[in-house]
Amino acid sequence: MAPPPPSPSPFPSITQCDPKKRFGSVAADLDGTLLISSSSFPYFLLIAVEAGSLLRGLLLLLSLPFLILSYLFVSESLTIQCMIFISFKGLKLRDIELAARAVLMKHYASDVRAESYGVWERSERKVIVTANPRVMVEAFAKEVLGADKVLGTEIEVDGKGRATGRLRGRGVLVWGKKREAVVEEFGGEGVVDVGIGDRRSDHGFMSVCKEGYMVHKDKDAKPVPQDRLKNRIIFHDGRLVQRPDPMNAILTYLWLPFGFILSIIRVYFNLPLPERIVRYTYPMLGINLVIRGKPPPPPSAGSPGNLYICNHRTALDPIVIAIALGRKVSCVTYSVSKLSRLLSPIPAVALTRDRAADAAMISSILQKGDLVICPEGTTCREPFLLRFSALFAELSDRIVPVAVNCRQNMFYGTTVRGVKFWDAYFFFMNPRPTYEITFLDRLPESMTVKAGGKSSIEVANYVQKVLSGVLGFECTQLTRKDKYMLLGGNDGKVESIHAAKKSS
Repeated sequence: MAPPPPSPSPFPSITQCDPKKRFGSVAADLDGTLLISSSSFPYFLLIAVEAGSLLRGLLLLLSLPFLILSYLFVSESLTIQCMIFISFKGLKLRDIELAARAVLMKHYASDVRAESYGVWERSERKVIVTANPRVMVEAFAKEVLGADKVLGTEIEVDGKGRATGRLRGRGVLVWGKKREAVVEEFGGEGVVDVGIGDRRSDHGFMSVCKEGYMVHKDKDAKPVPQDRLKNRIIFHDGRLVQRPDPMNAILTYLWLPFGFILSIIRVYFNLPLPERIVRYTYPMLGINLVIRGKPPPPPSAGSPGNLYICNHRTALDPIVIAIALGRKVSCVTYSVSKLSRLLSPIPAVALTRDRAADAAMISSILQKGDLVICPEGTTCREPFLLRFSALFAELSDRIVPVAVNCRQNMFYGTTVRGVKFWDAYFFFMNPRPTYEITFLDRLPESMTVKAGGKSSIEVANYVQKVLSGVLGFECTQLTRKDKYMLLGGNDGKVESIHAAKKSS
């Protein structure tokens, strides 16, 4: 919901601010000011879907005509109150906080406006003043924008830790309430060096600043490069690839029933077919499979199998590698359910996290044939590689690196907080999903543990570097535990994940 056309403003445009001038303090609005988008509706919809359900998100989407009318003809405050009630009521505060951190941060970070961020980053003390619930924006504001404080609407929580849908304190922070909050935070008028806003309801708090600048709507506004932000987004969660602006949200909900039927067909039509046939049925069903490099031949009788080491994009990685090879290969898994392993078209063996037991099991599998391992231990959606576990390097010298990438334009086929059983179905619900498999040359003996005398860590780091070079990704030392602590509030162990879901 865009605000009405701006009336003449007593404040100059943000483009007139001296690009070299530094400020001691700044108070800035969020939507339409620090962000390019002036509407908070997509972010409320993300909370409704990711902390609630698709049904709650649909309810919010159906209320859009009323929300637009109330914003244009009644008040901004009523509109925000209605969105909070529909999106938040009955949800656990913990779930809202996790969704805000795991899902919203990525969408917010891709929408930061360059002009206003330039003023923001040249300021020492940074405060955001927003009508949005503080719980929704605080993680992003502090961890990505480097805000010192967020002044936002405060939601009411009952004794069981659930949002009531009502507000506390000043209510919705708009118009004069923004001014009151800024004066209270800074201890008086004329203390803040610069105020930034994008609409008339921001004039109040801007007027108590020494300088004020308006951020006008501009369809050509550019987002800030991610490397200029305080922290880059490496991990994020949620099923929706695109920010659910009203049109995107409508198209997504219209596609859902057709996409689900299509995913069922894509999964179960190919499930009983040999891998060498599936390679040709994928294009018939709208799945784009790109194979590069020369797939190694199957191991000869009496010789051990190849150990395929790949980066991890979705749980489908080993299956698609088997399809690219045209034959069955085994894989090892950790956090995949027994039902998923049962339905897997290739042998999937569960790891125990006991190093000696897992090493013996992997060695046994390699004596019988090829094996696929994803040493990152978890998926990563962004162009980064997590730290590679070095165990694989100790078990075989027949190591074949495989670079894996996939493209999804509507739904993500991975989750931390959701139900992992549905991962493959969400991936295949995309209108035209793409998988890219690149087979690299087998590691030379000089770069192996047994024949080359390298340490397992040296081999793991070498393979990570080779794959990153092919994919154009960046190597990191982040781990599965880092990802799950950030997105799910647990250490990523299966028992911890189950415990977290039972408590929610």
